Amino acid sequence: MEEKTADEIAAIFSAAGDSVTVIGVAQASDETDDDFKAKIKRNVEHLEIIKLYKKLDETTSIWTSESFTAIDAAITTGKAIYS
Repeated sequence: MEEKTADEIAAIFSAAGDSVTVIGVAQASDETDDDFKAKIKRNVEHLEIIKLYKKLDETTSIWTSESFTAIDAAITTGKAIYS
């Protein structure tokens, strides 16, 4: 297995942005509370996992200068929704 390329890392970070967006969207009218909370929880867990990604040495983060401000805020918001 090889280290992730800059393009792969950018795609992972973009996917994190998608989860941030999902967490920020209001509950749909046809969505049950349980379904909404489960969706939010899945996206929070996705963000938490992404933040932990490491290089092959299993010590060094793949992240360099990326800002996690929006991701951290979404995690906090999401946890408040489903807890």
